[in-house]
Amino acid sequence: MRQNKQVILKQRPQGAATKSDFSVCAGDVPSLDSGQFLVRNLYLSLDAGFRKWMNQGADDNYLTAMPLDAPVQSIVLGQVIETRHPSYPIGTLVLGRKAWEGYSTFSDADFVQKLESDPSFPLHEYLAALGPTGLTAYFGLLDIGQPRPGDIVLVSAAGGAVGSVVGQIARIKGCRTIGITSSPEKCSWLKESLGYDAVLNHRAPEGLEAQIRRELPEGFDIYFDNVGGRMLDLALQNMKERARVVLCGAISEYDKTGSHTGIHHMWEFVTKRASAAGFMFSDYVERYPEAIRQMAEWIRQGKLRSVVEFYEGIEETPRAFCDMMSGKSRGKCIVKI
Repeated sequence: MRQNKQVILKQRPQGAATKSDFSVCAGDVPSLDSGQFLVRNLYLSLDAGFRKWMNQGADDNYLTAMPLDAPVQSIVLGQVIETRHPSYPIGTLVLGRKAWEGYSTFSDADFVQKLESDPSFPLHEYLAALGPTGLTAYFGLLDIGQPRPGDIVLVSAAGGAVGSVVGQIARIKGCRTIGITSSPEKCSWLKESLGYDAVLNHRAPEGLEAQIRRELPEGFDIYFDNVGGRMLDLALQNMKERARVVLCGAISEYDKTGSHTGIHHMWEFVTKRASAAGFMFSDYVERYPEAIRQMAEWIRQGKLRSVVEFYEGIEETPRAFCDMMSGKSRGKCIVKI
């Protein structure tokens, strides 16, 4: 039978995830039941938010805690190679939520959608700028942030998958863009390659608070938050009146098994008449075609650059995930199988 390589959650990470928390094994691909189809995965998406569901007791109304000794959950892009489902013939490209594995079995009960790709773009872009990453940036900034020309947009984790896209869309919309990242090298890269107007290194001796007050003396109009925790609390002290805070992620909190870091400056929302809202890109399913068309147009026009860091082979998935979580990679992190 066909062998299916899978990355298993061997133990629950204690703090930052390490390669030893995972193992790679191979098993047989099960035969299909009626209504199922088999997908050969071509790319695995690495997403920081999935780290939270590796913790014990992480169940919420979005995803449940990943079981031990089972494949790690992931978003995958692949092609149907066997089918017992009339709507998914052999050759169909799909995007779905399954696992770090070479082959995935799907049915209508799974989160899966047909992928209508434009051959003028590399297929992996449908996990990056034309997929969940780009859609998250698009809907989060435009619908929640509602940028106006001249607005000051502050973005945390600006060199990550979503942040690297948010800053470029904000620039397209005529905003002044300020990124927060973790090294001098990333600061230079974000300014020179992605067009950020200024970039702050939160690990610099000067400290982030001093940098924000120097670079944004009147505060920000939009804060796109990918980090949460203390960085979010610090940012809230620098809002302009009517500021909008986009709550996208909290990568600083995913390693924690207890309660998250408290936010102490909520009164600022009252005095500044500000607002904050969280969202999921899946809230906007009916508008996916609109967003993909616009993102594709911006890429063709040279206004938007999609940054992707590849790792080759499913065995490299644990290292790739740990590199992403520690900030070693840039842009969208994808494993090519």
